[in-house]
Amino acid sequence: MKVKAGVLEKANVFGIQEVEIPDPGPDEVLIKTKAVGICGSDVHYYVEGRIGSYIVDKPMILGHETGGQVAKVGKNVKNLKEGDRVALEPGVPCGCTDFVKRGQYNLCPSIKFFATPPYHGTFAEYFIHDANFTFKLPDNVSFEEGAMCEPLSVGIHAVRQGSVGLGSRVLIFGAGPIGLVNVLCAKAAGAGIIAVVETHKNRIKMAKECGATHAFETFNQDEILELGLDATYGEGFDVVIECSGAGPAAQTAVKALKPGGTMVFVGLFSALEVPMDLNAITQKELTYKGVFRYRNTYPTAIDLISSGRLDVKPLITKRFPWQDVKAAMDCAHKEASSQIKVMTEW
Repeated sequence: MKVKAGVLEKANVFGIQEVEIPDPGPDEVLIKTKAVGICGSDVHYYVEGRIGSYIVDKPMILGHETGGQVAKVGKNVKNLKEGDRVALEPGVPCGCTDFVKRGQYNLCPSIKFFATPPYHGTFAEYFIHDANFTFKLPDNVSFEEGAMCEPLSVGIHAVRQGSVGLGSRVLIFGAGPIGLVNVLCAKAAGAGIIAVVETHKNRIKMAKECGATHAFETFNQDEILELGLDATYGEGFDVVIECSGAGPAAQTAVKALKPGGTMVFVGLFSALEVPMDLNAITQKELTYKGVFRYRNTYPTAIDLISSGRLDVKPLITKRFPWQDVKAAMDCAHKEASSQIKVMTEW
């Protein structure tokens, strides 16, 4: 069937077009879109036409943070029915690879991820998706909150990678959308001290509202280390979660961690090589972990929101009707320092 969608033709050429959406296959569902958040990756594709090796070389529908409603189900689908309100996990692996068998499907090279070339995203009136990666929402969870399960999943995975638990002392670099969901998840996991490195006043305010106990309003390494020692009674942090993608932050993380601590890297660095103090990593027996998207997080994200353990609604700072999706993209790009999450609504 023909539907309207937000299509990126190439860098800075983006608008609503009519596209063809197929019927769902036996294990798929047709989704009527209700809410889609704008991610930094959408903005990168919009402005630059690429992210690293992923290049938009033919028209592509953007969007991957999505809440919607089931409009039609494939013949084999048993877990969902027409009318169900759902959140959509955007990455679907193809086949049963070793990564899938080990439960690390996010690392599978065959994964199809919304709005990652050559796969279309969800800025469309309707789209189809694998039913196994479509999660029913409780009545008290809105479509917007369903869309927020995607960025929240990054925080859940990062906190799990860092083994954050009761009383953990956590330092988070950056308080953009991903830094803030890490604050929420660290608090939900029981962290005792949550310090955030950020200089934008509005983001610092939001970080404190999300549960940060300390805000270091500086990017100077010596000042961060001094403030960190003061906050942790001279011991250093158990976990550092790096969300900024800044090389100096990675270097500071090594020094801010106490012996036996864990570095969790979420942000992607613009420089392919970042100098690190390998001797300090060795001598302090630090653990280094990366975060590539997430895995097995959506049920947890939905439960955390439904139970009230955390609140993602304050992170949504601006809303646009779906017809104004280009204006929403421009807002997310040009007002990045003042907006947290820009949401489009159908």
